[in-house]
Amino acid sequence: MIFLQLAPMIDPKEMQTIRHSEDALRTALISRRQDLMDRYNKYSPGERRLLEDCLRSDSTLFHPITLHSPSDWILAHPESTQDFEAFYKNPYRKTPNKGRNTVYILTIGSFGTSEDSTRLYVEWLQEYCEAFYYGLAVRLLEPVSVSETACAFRINENTCNLQIHAGSLLHYLKKRKPKDAFCIVGITMIDLYPEDSWNFVFGQASLTEGMGIFSFARYDDNFYSREYKGRIQKSKKLTPGDYSIFNSYYTPPVTSALLYRSCRTLTHEIGHIFGLKHCQWMQCVMQGSNHLEESDRRPLDLCPICLRKLQSATGFKIAERYKALLRWIESDLTTDIHMEVAKRAQKPTAAFEESRKWLMECLCLIGD
Repeated sequence: MIFLQLAPMIDPKEMQTIRHSEDALRTALISRRQDLMDRYNKYSPGERRLLEDCLRSDSTLFHPITLHSPSDWILAHPESTQDFEAFYKNPYRKTPNKGRNTVYILTIGSFGTSEDSTRLYVEWLQEYCEAFYYGLAVRLLEPVSVSETACAFRINENTCNLQIHAGSLLHYLKKRKPKDAFCIVGITMIDLYPEDSWNFVFGQASLTEGMGIFSFARYDDNFYSREYKGRIQKSKKLTPGDYSIFNSYYTPPVTSALLYRSCRTLTHEIGHIFGLKHCQWMQCVMQGSNHLEESDRRPLDLCPICLRKLQSATGFKIAERYKALLRWIESDLTTDIHMEVAKRAQKPTAAFEESRKWLMECLCLIGD
């Protein structure tokens, strides 16, 4: 997914709402194919009650998409809609199987201000992904330095921050991908660029290869500020192959907003590897985003249509998945770290409070 610069807001009176008819949503969710309708009817009454809540015009859980700016994704990047049937019959989509059912996460460079904070942050992301993609194993590979990837790098002329080449990192990930991997994703706190003519990219993926690289650098609230601590002096000259400039390179503190944005982006991008396209049905974590403002309006979880797509690929019980996500939010501490670290590093989940309440409402509607 390509992200552009922040877009200006427009007059609320000019905002557009994308509201599909009940019949269109029902077809997108259930299908008119008899075999897919039969599969749908295997959901429990509570699961169907939850999924079909999106058909209600007064639903408090699932809402139509509101466009705030002419540069919002749907307007700027016209795409065909993907209903459940289109997803299901796509011969190129990837589905986990017995031999390839693990999501691997590789950290490139440092996260946070210390080794402990890096480990905590990445473990929180791992645990969140394991709840989101319930039923799949999510494993952390040993982190690597930027120099180990031998990637190209530069200083961005506009922001004066360091950037590493996304394509180089994908090439490195391909060599590191374990045989039992459903996919491998690289994450970094260093800004990315896909080619010399581009300003930046938040992430880049090869869906056929089952891999992607994503940066969370621009999710720091101060990134666009002239006081951003990651800015490099314009007079600084880079030497190709000299990675010493990345030693002690600034990484922003792990705030609740940064963790929230990272979880949302990581799960969105892995969703593409499953074959989920950008959602155009309703507010959903799989909506496309052209800028940070639009990304921040996306909810943290899937709409019912995209939820059915993912469930058909992994086979989880919907209530069990929601419970796992709720446990992640309500668990203050990571359990597999030393107690002295845990005592001083609580998981910053304040930004997840709205999602926590939403999950509880969903579970109440399912009734399990």
